[in-house]
Amino acid sequence: MKRLALTLTGIAIAVTSTLLTASPALADDRVCTGTIGAVSIDGDVVVPDNATCKLEGTKVDGNVKVNNGATLIASNVQVGGSVQSDGQRKTAVRGSDVIGDIQIEQGRAGQVARTDVNGTISIKQNSGKQAINNNKVDSDVQVFTNTGGTAINGNRIDGNLQCKENNPAPTGGNNVVQGNKEDQCRSL
Repeated sequence: MKRLALTLTGIAIAVTSTLLTASPALADDRVCTGTIGAVSIDGDVVVPDNATCKLEGTKVDGNVKVNNGATLIASNVQVGGSVQSDGQRKTAVRGSDVIGDIQIEQGRAGQVARTDVNGTISIKQNSGKQAINNNKVDSDVQVFTNTGGTAINGNRIDGNLQCKENNPAPTGGNNVVQGNKEDQCRSL
């Protein structure tokens, strides 16, 4: 009987010890194909090919990645990393805070509005309409080789406003730029 009690005690100690020393959970990508509300996500959010994702009041500790043909509508979000769109159908970031960069490239429509961006806004090689309005950007805004028309209005940019090879040329105004307004954006 004593032997059984000792064996059971040993098993209990081993199980408890294993539970107490378990490794911490690692952050995983969260795939978004619908709406994610006001929750915190420890890791990246990925919008898969051809899906639509709405982030509403969401806090993302990592990056938000928008894949080919996908749509992202992000409102009042906090992103600890960057927003990276490649081949998107539409990416819209509104009323948000982004610690890294916003990259909207080689897709269709893009919009960044009323957003604080600690990094760069890069809008490159898109075929749809682009809008960059009423943002605070701690680095540069780069608008290169877009063909759907780009409006750039009312931004505060601590770096440079750089525009080239867009057809048609970007339109807009009332941008306060600490660096240089360059090429097609010289008068914006």
